[in-house]
Amino acid sequence: MTMFEKRLRSRRAELEGLYMSLYGDREMFGALERAIGEAYAARPMSLKRLDSRREADPEWYRRGNMLGMTMYTDLFAGDLAHLEKKLGYLAEQGITYLHLMPLLKMPHPDNDGGYAVEDFGQVDPALGTNEDLARLAAAMRRRGMSLCLDFVMNHTADTHEWAMRAKAGEQEYIDRYICFDTPDIPREMEKTIPDVFPSTAPGSFLYVPEMGKYVCSSFHPYQWDLNYKNPAVFNDMVSAMLALANLGVEVLRVDATPYLWKEIGTTCRNLPQVHTIMRMVRLVTECVCPGVILKGEVVMAPKELAPYFGTAQAPECHILYNSSTMCTQWSALASGDIRQLKHQLDELHSLDRHCVFVNYLRCHDDIGWGLNEAFGQSIGQDPLLHKKYLYEFYEGSFPGSWARGERYNYDPATGDARTCGTTASLCGIEKGLAENDQAQIELGIQRDLLMHAAMMAMAGFPMLSSGDEIGQLNGYDYHDDPDRAEDSRNVHRTAFSWENAARRAQPGTVQQRLWDGLRQLERIRASEPCFGPEAWVTTWDAHNDHVLALVRKTDEETLVCLFNFTGESQDVWLDAIEGEHTDLVSGERGPCARPLEPYGYRLCRRQN
Repeated sequence: MTMFEKRLRSRRAELEGLYMSLYGDREMFGALERAIGEAYAARPMSLKRLDSRREADPEWYRRGNMLGMTMYTDLFAGDLAHLEKKLGYLAEQGITYLHLMPLLKMPHPDNDGGYAVEDFGQVDPALGTNEDLARLAAAMRRRGMSLCLDFVMNHTADTHEWAMRAKAGEQEYIDRYICFDTPDIPREMEKTIPDVFPSTAPGSFLYVPEMGKYVCSSFHPYQWDLNYKNPAVFNDMVSAMLALANLGVEVLRVDATPYLWKEIGTTCRNLPQVHTIMRMVRLVTECVCPGVILKGEVVMAPKELAPYFGTAQAPECHILYNSSTMCTQWSALASGDIRQLKHQLDELHSLDRHCVFVNYLRCHDDIGWGLNEAFGQSIGQDPLLHKKYLYEFYEGSFPGSWARGERYNYDPATGDARTCGTTASLCGIEKGLAENDQAQIELGIQRDLLMHAAMMAMAGFPMLSSGDEIGQLNGYDYHDDPDRAEDSRNVHRTAFSWENAARRAQPGTVQQRLWDGLRQLERIRASEPCFGPEAWVTTWDAHNDHVLALVRKTDEETLVCLFNFTGESQDVWLDAIEGEHTDLVSGERGPCARPLEPYGYRLCRRQN
């Protein structure tokens, strides 16, 4: 009996039960079984050996040495072949997990940053070939790096073969999308479906004259939502996912996970059937490629996140994005008030142990100001005014702001908006450099390192945005490009500066200060037991609303992490934490509860 047969035997009953509950089609379930068996047979032996190692070490992705980075292949290196030649740079920083933004065949120029996929089985020719991708993945494995790719499961480009055949009137392919002959049901559904892009792409349906039908399109008009009520869609998308895994992709980022199932009269978000789909995907990957993990893109409130992990007995995603902490951290930096951040971390810490988050400051998208409004009101914040303050502060229009960013997706009806910009620009480094003000530059660097230090101390593992390690600034040339001008996210989607990267070795430069500061934090994470998967993590009361306190603890040692989110020195008091500690940042010994310098941070270790 093969390993695949053993794995499938222990999971088949559950997989079949879930499939039949959703589709009731035994013939299509048989087709799925054949497809996953073929995927296992086609899986290279080197990846099967990786699967065996990962099954023996199921917490490999939770270790303290995990350090992620996300980037666009073309902006960093041009194409996949040239990216392979740049792996030494990433290894120098200790990267163990590399998330390449969407690189499958896409239409040009309208592709939503690659999230409009034209062919799930082919790398975009502008970036290389499938063979280039497989070689890159193998070269990464030799360096101890795992490759993460997006799998855009919710929709296709309207130029995908299925969409083109649907436009040509083939019913089999019309049935792969969510289509209606009249506008009645779409209009009814749009009453309860929130707009994703209310200003640039309002509504969730569009009329397609070639078909004479109204087609669901949650994101942009050129992205058509797939119909997961059709088992052929599930079967074929799972097969495409497994083909990517067989090229060496070790982490599959499932895009727009909450959107996969649509029902009239609902928000078409977070429906129970989504969890059935994700559990089936987990079961399939455990049978074919257990060395692969699933990362869900679930940009929802903390209370809506936990179901996407499933349960310890029936897990779904291995890891999720910690988007809530991203926005509460930036809120804390602008306001100097850590209460929203602490409250949100407490909610995450209350989740079961199998819930693992990827922590990050910036990504390819925006910062959405999805704060806990009820809690904000309880501490005297007006939700709308605070949100308005934040996006004005980070675009630099609020009096006294040191940030430089841009507003994104402003909705005049609600007053809602989001924020775009690189970490260095949002932290004040760009403004300081533009004004040739060394004091401002110093504060900007300190804010930048503070934000990274806090992010790295949280439960989960950190992911950097490419360029942040060298203080990459905003790029404004997109305003002159008609294909990009309408999307302010392009302000931080800029070509990597290898000239600036070379300055990381020049003492006193912004690049050297940030590079060395981050490397120190990264080495601490990789070497300290308190950053291992067995550590207990909680917030602590610093008796100061300007200072975030985190405690990480194992049987052998305790690590107290303190972060001052203001530009003034702050005192802290720490109940039940006494004695001398060693600050792993400065090397000094002394009590933890001593004043913190402006935007200062301290990681204090004590042997138990």
